[in-house]
Amino acid sequence: MARLTSDFWVHAYLARLRLADIPAYVIAHGDDTAGAVLVKLATLDGQAQAFHRTYDLMSGERVWATLASGPEFEVDEAIRRQQSFDPDIWVIEVEDRKGRHLLDEEGL
Repeated sequence: MARLTSDFWVHAYLARLRLADIPAYVIAHGDDTAGAVLVKLATLDGQAQAFHRTYDLMSGERVWATLASGPEFEVDEAIRRQQSFDPDIWVIEVEDRKGRHLLDEEGL
């Protein structure tokens, strides 16, 4: 199965968020072709979650899983640790009081 470039996926994701009136920003621009993507969801109450793509060993499908969850400063630290291992990583910050990130929608 052909894979989309990271740059293409990020721009499509940001467009989908804009259509839903959900603010989002590129915090770290990773490798355009094959950089991993982290999505941070800030609920604007001091709490946050970070998501990353991983494989579900049972189904073999790629899924979004929680990397870190809790106080925003702790989530930010988890993201910084990932960036120290992988300088090509993208970080997208989504800000939504309702906790919407759209990662559970078809196609993402």
